[in-house]
Amino acid sequence: MVRILFVCHGNICRSVSAEYIMKHLIEDKSLSDVDIFIDSAATSLEEIGNQIYLPMRKTLEAHKIPIGDHRARRIDKSEYDDFDLIIAMDDENMYNLNRLFNGDPSGKVHYLMEYTDTPDAIIEDPWYTRRFENVYKSILKGCTGLLEKINTNQI
Repeated sequence: MVRILFVCHGNICRSVSAEYIMKHLIEDKSLSDVDIFIDSAATSLEEIGNQIYLPMRKTLEAHKIPIGDHRARRIDKSEYDDFDLIIAMDDENMYNLNRLFNGDPSGKVHYLMEYTDTPDAIIEDPWYTRRFENVYKSILKGCTGLLEKINTNQI
């Protein structure tokens, strides 16, 4: 089993979108027999308990991405041992994750865009940029690349 945790600042836009997009890709590609556990979390406390931010929800719905009853939650230090991959969306998330985990001793923390042809890119925060469609496309690209790596046993 591969256990993946997507992480962003508030867990109401990017990380939860990555969670649901990845779940949809697995289902859509008839890979439901692939043993992957997917979750998402925040590095901050600001949005804890909140649902997906409405403009992000509408973007996912427009692309027919099934959405569950998500409530934002904060990542806990103990989760480092629970996941194989912890995927950050931007530099701030990476900084906070490295502080929380005292570095990355097992090499589990990565950027989502590492799995694409633009590995140095980050996923912008649509809360500030208002570019929800662009964020959806970037996350889809990253999740597709990540799933390809998993399917070809490169992870």
